[in-house]
Amino acid sequence: MNTKRNVYLNMKPLDEALKILFDHFPATGSMAAEWVSPPDAVGRVLAEPVFATVSSPNFHAAAMDGVAVKAVDTFGASQTRPKELAVGTQAKFINTGHVMPEGTDVVIMIENIQTVGEDRIRIEAPAFPWQHVRKMGEDIVATELLYPRGHVVTPYCIGALIAGGVYQVPVRRKPRVLIIPTGSELVDWRVTDPKDLKPGQVLESNAFVLERMIQACGAEAIRHDRVIDDLDLIRQTVADAVAGDVDMVMTIGGSSAGSKDYALPMLKDLGEMLVHGVTIMPGKPVILGDIQGKPFFGIPGYPVSAIIICEQFVQPLIKRMIGVADDPRPTVAVVPTRKIASKLGVEEFLRVKLGQVGENIVATPLPRGAGTITSITEADGIIRIPRQSEGIKDNDPVVAELIKPLSAIKNTIVIVGSHDNTLDVLADQLRAGDAALTLSSSHVGSMGGLMAVKRGVCHLAGAHLLDTETGLYNLAYIRRYLPDTPVRLVNLVMRDQGLIVPKGNPKGIQGIEDLGRDDITFINRQGGSGTRILLDYRLGQIGLSPENINGYSDEEFTHMNVAVAVLSGSADAGLGIYAAAKALDLDFIPVVTEQYDLVIPQVHLESKNIQTLLATIQTPVFKKRVEALGGYSMEKTGTVTTP
Repeated sequence: MNTKRNVYLNMKPLDEALKILFDHFPATGSMAAEWVSPPDAVGRVLAEPVFATVSSPNFHAAAMDGVAVKAVDTFGASQTRPKELAVGTQAKFINTGHVMPEGTDVVIMIENIQTVGEDRIRIEAPAFPWQHVRKMGEDIVATELLYPRGHVVTPYCIGALIAGGVYQVPVRRKPRVLIIPTGSELVDWRVTDPKDLKPGQVLESNAFVLERMIQACGAEAIRHDRVIDDLDLIRQTVADAVAGDVDMVMTIGGSSAGSKDYALPMLKDLGEMLVHGVTIMPGKPVILGDIQGKPFFGIPGYPVSAIIICEQFVQPLIKRMIGVADDPRPTVAVVPTRKIASKLGVEEFLRVKLGQVGENIVATPLPRGAGTITSITEADGIIRIPRQSEGIKDNDPVVAELIKPLSAIKNTIVIVGSHDNTLDVLADQLRAGDAALTLSSSHVGSMGGLMAVKRGVCHLAGAHLLDTETGLYNLAYIRRYLPDTPVRLVNLVMRDQGLIVPKGNPKGIQGIEDLGRDDITFINRQGGSGTRILLDYRLGQIGLSPENINGYSDEEFTHMNVAVAVLSGSADAGLGIYAAAKALDLDFIPVVTEQYDLVIPQVHLESKNIQTLLATIQTPVFKKRVEALGGYSMEKTGTVTTP
């Protein structure tokens, strides 16, 4: 059994690693030609120039309904001196698209002629040669170049190809890419009930994601069945693949430095390692190699790492093989909502949510873990933090690569602050009423939301900050921290907050005072959140010191994450909302009913999007969906308060 670790040596910067890959596989447009029909050529790259074999139209054709005549016969006609032409000899009735009769070179529209008896017509204006006639070859002339090699065929091209007499099109063969997921922990989602998953098992999804990404850039992807963590088996699987008709091979997982990571020893047995480790995050453990002249990629197993590596290495190489440009994503200047630290020496691909607030497009960071697939599915853009930088400052403009269209970003409502499950319902309900309207929420706690309002980087904030002196929510904090920012408070919900505990409450927890027990592990919310402020207030009331609570310093950023911590057994209790406990079938010990408000700057209150949001929270369907979550009361929903 292999117990050696693959230590990263000489990790390469991204641009250097890409140059090594391209220099080693230099052929551009190297794929051989194959012939397909015009409809089947859409999305494919021409391997050779394509020339028309016939003209279009291949005859002089009428472009209007009317009569075909010889232009010279119309000269001199006017309203005061009309001309008459004999039908059948000088004038012949014709329909649009029909062949022009021999000896005619113009069509007079039907509405511009007068009939005189059965065999004569009268005209009151002259016509010029080829008026209302599509001349032979007007669109395409036989032998002319329709498209050069390297052209990507579009649906529009089908008409020109067929009209030009091209029935078979030479396109570059699609590279065949074999994807081999490795790992004994992987299970097939197509035959596995998610409820039957055992600890340590992982639903394999990376191969399906990469398959579609590879197809999207013009290659053919073949998914191999999962291969367990066995060096001999992985080596034989790759060797068989390379000996076959594939043009590129990639393994997923096992590319890092662990004792069970077999991609590198396999590559060293079968071929040549070009790069092991690139100074980017996510995606550092990537392997680039050559096996019998075919590119090999050892793709990291974390989902976001796999996607980033595919975008930065695999897709560009495929595009070179078929001879198309690797166009960069569009970019836009953005303003971060907060300071973002980054590791020096590593280029970070930071996933962000974007939205236009005032004149600026603001960027809110998403979770940064390489295994957090939602950090890229929810992202609107990516900020690439250079490896020479230790991060970016808040309110300091930077460039973001766009994942979603700028039009969608400009139609996004940005809410920053306290987390609540009703925000997900609100986001969905907004889309149900207006498919173009998006709600982007970032969970940084109630105080974080107020600070975002103060900096002008959000449209509204969610808050439930208890003033321990008056028992009122939010007002005192707004007056203290936003004295120069006119805002309105709009109540979203009243909600039950309490202790979330495992089903059946096995440790018999009765209230906040039990958190000081030695046998209880607590999971806390982050500092600045309304839930944390509530907890600290209650601890002060009963005289329980935070130092006496196991887990007080362990923090989560949402109520659902607190509930998951309890469900997983990593905590015995956490303070959160009833809806989160109900969603995961956990028990709940009520502590307080609190007020959750939306803090809306006056400058945004009358905007169309905010007015749509306010109208939505008053609808019966929204209220019904929220009440179904449990633990909510909506008698004050929509109530507006001026601090």
